Amino acid sequence: MRKPATDLPPAAEGAPSRADEMLGLARAAAARDPAAIRTLVTELGGAMLRTVRKVLGPHHPDVEDVTQEAVLALLQALPSFRAECTVVHFANRVALMTALGARRRLRMRARYDEPGAPIEAAVDERGPSPFAEAVSTRRREMVLEVLDRMPEPTAEALALHFVLGHTVDEIAALARVSPNTVWSRLRLGKEALRRALANNAKLAELFRAREP
Repeated sequence: MRKPATDLPPAAEGAPSRADEMLGLARAAAARDPAAIRTLVTELGGAMLRTVRKVLGPHHPDVEDVTQEAVLALLQALPSFRAECTVVHFANRVALMTALGARRRLRMRARYDEPGAPIEAAVDERGPSPFAEAVSTRRREMVLEVLDRMPEPTAEALALHFVLGHTVDEIAALARVSPNTVWSRLRLGKEALRRALANNAKLAELFRAREP
């Protein structure tokens, strides 16, 4: 049985590393090799599903559909993948952006179908993340609602940092921008969050403590 994509043990001397193996699969899949596509989807599907669940909520009825959408988006994006980050990080970024886009569509639809209908808050099923440790389910939903209204680059940086726990350098590699640009986006995003959550002193303190 193959190990999950998030488990990358050191390779034996002279053997290709797990990261190199994933990169080889990604390049073959980008060239539309059917076997490589099947293997890559098997390797990355679980991690992408977990990312979608973090954004939509584990029991949201659209989780599987959005995950499939994210997998298709990943396959379409592979030819542009420059290996500036790991394949796993790249796949999770695609899943995150797909899920955030789905949240926005669902929220717009809810305005017409069922005004005021909440979108279920996510629970981190793998244990505490940098985001879930400090923010309750209700507060997490409040933050995601603020992300829905932010410009996409700012929302992406903030979500990658707080939802997936990526560092500034990792976000810069994923977004193909400089670390200074990421720092600027995080600062702008946190300022927007503070304004939106001004009445929540505990959450405001959280973001002051996590200033990059």
